[in-house]
Parts: sequence; structure tokens; C-alpha cells
Amino acid sequence: MMDLEGEGVTPKSPIKKKESWKTVLSLAYQSLGVVYGDLSTSPLYVYKSAFAEDIHHSDTNEEIFGVLSFVFWTLTLMPLLKYVFIVLRADDNGEGGTFALYSLLCRHARVSSLPNCQLADEELSEYKKDGMASNNRSLLGSSLKSTLEKHKILQRLLLVLALIGTCMVIGDGVLTPAISVFSAISGLELSMSKEQHRYVEVPAACAILIFLFALQHYGTNRVGFLFAPVVVTWLLCISAIGVYNIFRWNPHVYKALSPYYMYKFLKKTRKGSWMSLGGILLCITGSEAMFVDLGHFSQLSIKIAFTFVVYPSLILAYMGQAAYLSRHHILETDYRIGFYVSVPEKIRWPVLVIAIFAAVVGSQAIITGTFSIIKQCSALGCFPRVKIIHTSSKIHGQIYIPEINWTLMLLYLAVTVGFRDTKRMGNASGLAVITVMLVTTCLMSLVIVLCWHKSVFLAILFIFFFGSFEALYFSASLIKFLEGARVPIALALIFSAIMYVWHYGTLKKYEFDVQNKVSINWLLALGPTLGIVRVRGIGLIHTELVSGIPAIFSHFVTNLPAFHQVVVFLCIKSVPVPHVSPEERFLVGRVGPKEYRLYRCITRYGYRDIHKDDLEFEKDLICSIAEFIRSERPECSIQTMDSENDEKMTVIGTSSSNLGVRMHEDGEEDSSEIVCTSEIKMTKSPSRLKKRVRFVVPESPQIDIDAKEELRELMEAREAGMAFILGHSYVRAKKGSSLMKKIVINLGYDFLRRNSRGPTYALSIPHASTLEVGMVYLV
Repeated sequence: MMDLEGEGVTPKSPIKKKESWKTVLSLAYQSLGVVYGDLSTSPLYVYKSAFAEDIHHSDTNEEIFGVLSFVFWTLTLMPLLKYVFIVLRADDNGEGGTFALYSLLCRHARVSSLPNCQLADEELSEYKKDGMASNNRSLLGSSLKSTLEKHKILQRLLLVLALIGTCMVIGDGVLTPAISVFSAISGLELSMSKEQHRYVEVPAACAILIFLFALQHYGTNRVGFLFAPVVVTWLLCISAIGVYNIFRWNPHVYKALSPYYMYKFLKKTRKGSWMSLGGILLCITGSEAMFVDLGHFSQLSIKIAFTFVVYPSLILAYMGQAAYLSRHHILETDYRIGFYVSVPEKIRWPVLVIAIFAAVVGSQAIITGTFSIIKQCSALGCFPRVKIIHTSSKIHGQIYIPEINWTLMLLYLAVTVGFRDTKRMGNASGLAVITVMLVTTCLMSLVIVLCWHKSVFLAILFIFFFGSFEALYFSASLIKFLEGARVPIALALIFSAIMYVWHYGTLKKYEFDVQNKVSINWLLALGPTLGIVRVRGIGLIHTELVSGIPAIFSHFVTNLPAFHQVVVFLCIKSVPVPHVSPEERFLVGRVGPKEYRLYRCITRYGYRDIHKDDLEFEKDLICSIAEFIRSERPECSIQTMDSENDEKMTVIGTSSSNLGVRMHEDGEEDSSEIVCTSEIKMTKSPSRLKKRVRFVVPESPQIDIDAKEELRELMEAREAGMAFILGHSYVRAKKGSSLMKKIVINLGYDFLRRNSRGPTYALSIPHASTLEVGMVYLV
């Protein structure tokens, strides 16, 4: 049984068993469908985008071989060298992505944007898994850490950088499915006239995208088993066609892999080659998914899948296209340089069907990834609360967000109908892709110093080598601002504005709560009865504060003639780790002396954790308080308090994760002896019979008489029922604020607050049990 009597208790982190090769290979196979669907469809549009008006395919083949050389080295340096061998090692306890890097930096340098962080959060086992010992940090590394912690402006810049990277991932999620599906069905151009194709291509792409989004609420678990076979079939298809074209048309195409052809390409085409880089970089579209989806798989499985399957298949596909084009300089159709012209005519239709399926799979992976990113941002206080539906009870991370789903669909349709060609779609997608990679490079350079405790010069070498390479591509994409590249910038600005306004408003609201919290001396002056009648029941007051008494409580005590026998100040917060183990879920303590029956319960979730349903959460909450009462030593009970910071908090796990107090409720049914909260069945009908509540207490250690009496009162209060006190805040900029602040708070934040959802646990609370009180916040 967990020893909860001490103050600094930290449960041992679970030991992760070494994965067997069978498990690793199975995960590698599954990752092909989830992670690499987007990257594997890039041959559909890379050559066409690279040769779109900027450069022309000549008889010398210097252009096509130069593009092939650029594609080869771009795939080798970016996904293979940078991501597979370096970036994937910077996981946040198994999780990846831009916010995972930001979370990692927040823990090592204390630059977290979350307002209600505590020192107790640093005792979580997830904090200590990555070896945060700082004794090996260099002098320059320590100086960099202290500089970041000291200057708020640098912390804001770090947050903005993470938000830009995240928003560009969302922007890429809007653009990539459009160009993938559009390019997949563009093969129809070879079997019909240009006029007919014009009226078929766009409606077909829109129909496929609408169908895809309409199926999202079913979850990917229903069709997920098809993802890997589709992508594997597609990779085998393009690699086989590549091998056929190499031996059929130009066996010496391998010579173009030499960097010398890059030099010849740049020398001959000059500005044209630089402009074409915006199309060439599309060969790495979807590479970020290797890092973003890391939490669903393992490092080794993702590395094996890319290194031994995806990478060689893509190289063969690009070499095969180049070999075919090197012998076909004048094409008979207006399709110009595309994927399908290199496909043998006899198998063109089957390949077209497989390509459409592969594009849909790649699009599905991007959509699912966007849902996960929005959930992370919302958990870390950087996005308004939205409805999150878990589509699978068995597979972690499969979620559906209705508002985001339909918003993405409208954006997809707007991009498809508005652009109508892969050139501008490619320009837009390319800028989003390379911006994400630049942000990852910048954050990784900080991780190398602050988290890995390596030399600053190694970080400078990393950012100089990859950053200069990416800056070249970035400049080539940015120059096409008016030709489609403005779209991801506009999307990123909109999403960044929403995220920053929400974060700023939330931060100011929390600062107001801290400045206006009630002094403990006021509470002590009221006495145990609080100056009013204490009636049976539990009053659950939601607050963002992790210490002190919220101002809303004084409002209740002053204006209400009676209040509940037991009062719980509940704070549900996110911490900058992906997961919080059930054994460390709750922090429980007292507010005021023991006889006041005031408790504080802080519930901690990681940014990838799944929040429990209301019924199970309610039971775990009561059991955590009961376990706190049982395990509290008499000498540690609080008799007097001089300040809010004197509260002593105890780590309590969920009732299903420890051997402490269990709660058993007898409802209208004669149930068996069930003590595990996950198995208790209750009806939500307000007309149900009164429940009889009893606590199942371990035999040892023995508890004293006062604790038994307190448990009895808690049991009686639970039988009487719970009332949820929810604050309805009206946030306004105070007088004298700047015009910008008034616009952000009074218009932006107020609009987002009114159109966002309330706390997760409050969504299904019976209205008869809810008391909502409005308060005006002048920030």
C-alpha cells in the first residue's frame, strides 16, 4: 500500500519493459499507415511542382537530374539524418511534436506558460524520467537557462515560436490533403480531354474530402486496419514502377544522386533553380508526422519503418520518374511533367485507384494529428475549450472534435475550389512545411543545451547546418507569397491570434484571482460555522487557484444564509508533462483548521491524458479526500495558519490505483460487494432513491476517533448529495488600459469565452445541483 503519511512522497515511476522485436516490427508496420501516408504520396506532385513555369525540361537532362539530386539529398538530410537520428531522441516521455519540445523546455528551464504551476508538480515521476540532473550543464548552458528564467519577454517569444510552429502544422493539415487528393485524381487528365477534365477534377476532389470528413465521427479505429495495407501497397507499387522505369529507360540515372548535379542545375538555371526549390521541398511533406505521432508508437519502430521501407521506396520512385523523363523530353499531352506519365499505360487505372486510397489515408492521418494538436493546446491553456469525443475505448489518442472537423472541411473546400491547380497548392503547402521544420530546428537547439546538457557550440552547429539548409528553402517559398504562399501565413496568423488571445486572457484572469483571494485571517475570524448555518451535503467550488481562498467563496458566505457541511475547493489543472500516473492524480489538503471541514483538491492531468467521465471522477474525488483523512497524522493536522502558503498537500492516487479507502454506494439495485469505482453503476435520473454510502477502510494502520468522526461526516455529506458551484466570469479591461488591451480582452477573449465550452466535468451536471454565480473581472 502507498505510504501517504509523509509530505514529500513520490511514487516510483513504472519500469518500462524492453520491447520485443515482434512488437517493434508490428508497430513499424502499423506506423506505415498512420505516420507515412502523407509522405508516401509526395511523388504525385513533386516533379510537377518543381517544373511549374520556373524551369523547363531540356534535352541535356541537367534540369531533371538536378531536381532528382536535390530530392535525394533533401530526403537524406531532413527526414533521415535530422529526424530519424536526432529529433526523435528529443521525445517528452514518449510524446513528440512542437508542444512536446516546448513542454520539455518548460520543465528544464521553468519557462512554463501555465499560470498555476507548483513546486509539487516537479515531484511527479514524469518530470524525472528524462534525467534532469543539471550538474553536467556547462557554464554557457547555465547562463542561457538563467537568462530565459529571468526575462519574461524571452519566455513570451518562446511561447510565440511554439505557437507559430503548431499553427503551421495545422495549416499544413489544411493544405496537404487538398494537394494529395487533387494530385491523385489528376491522372484522369490522361484519359479525357482538357475541357472534360476541368469539370471533373475539382468536384471529384471536393466529393472525396466531404466524404472523408463526414466519416470522422466514427473514429479511425473502424477503418484503421486498412491504413497500413493501403500504404504498403502504394509503396510497393511506386517502387516497382520506379525499378521498371530505371531498367527500361535509363539504368545510369543513379549518377544523378551525386551533389555535382545540384551544382550543374544551379549554374544553368540560376534564379529558376532557386524558385523551383519551393516545389522540391514538397518531397519532405509529412516528415513532421514522424515526430508528432511518436506517442502512438516507439522511436525504434518509426525509425525502422522509414529507413528500411519508406526511404528506399521513395528514392526508387523519384529515380524511376527521372529515368522516364530523361528519355521523354516532348510530352504529347498538356499534363507536362507529372507522376502518371511515367506509369505504364496498362496499369495506369489500378495505380490511380491505389493513389486515391493512399491520398485519403494520408489525409486521415493529418486530420487525426490536427485533432491531437488542438487537444494539447487546449490542455496547456493555449486554445479555447472544445468538445472532445474519444472514438475508441481501447486505442489511446483517437479523438474527434466536431467544431474543428467542420472548420477544417470548409478550409479544405475553400483551398481546393480557390486554387484549382497543384502549383499554388504546392506553394502554400511548401511554406507551411518548411516553417514547421525551422521552428523545430530552433527549439531543438535549445533542447540540446538545456535538456541534453551538451555544448552550446554543438547546438550552434546543429542550427547552422540544418537552419541554413531550411532557410534556403524558406526563402524560395516566401518569394511566392502572391502565388499561394500567403494562405498558410494567413491561417497561421488567425490560429496564432486565437491561441495567444485565449492564453493572455486566461493568464490575466488568473492574476486577478490571485490578487483578490481572501485572507485566511478572515476565515479564522468567522469560526467553524463560518457565521452561517452548515447544512448536510458537499459544496464543490471550482477555482483555478492552487492556494488561498477564492473571492467567490466570500461572496457565497456573505450573501447566503446557509452553506454545505463539507466544502471542497477543486482545481483541475494541466501540467507540462504528457501523462500523470493515477497514483499521483490528486493533491489533497486542508484549508483552515480541521473542524472547518474545508478541503482543497488539486487534480492534475498531462496534456495527453484522457479526462474521466463525471461519475467516475466524482467518486475518485470523494475517495481521495477520505484517504487523506485516514492517512493524516494527528501531529500534522493544521490547527492554525498564518498564510495561504502554509497548506500541506498530500499526494493521493485514484481509488483504483491504491489500496486505501474505497467507497461503496447502495442505490436502487442490490449490488454485490464492489469497491472498484470503475465498476460501480449509478443512474443519472434525478428521481432515484437515496443512496447509502459507506467507506471500505483498510484494517491497518488504525485510525483515531477524530478521523473516524470526520469520515462519518464526509459519508453523510455524500449521501445528502453534492452541489457544484460554478463561477461565470465576465472579463473586462480595467479603466486606463491601452486600446489594444481593450480590443483583446473586451472583444477577442470575451468572444472566445462565450463560444467555448465550460469545464469538462461540468457538462453533464444536473441543473438542480448547480449554482452558477457571475463575477466581473477587471484585468
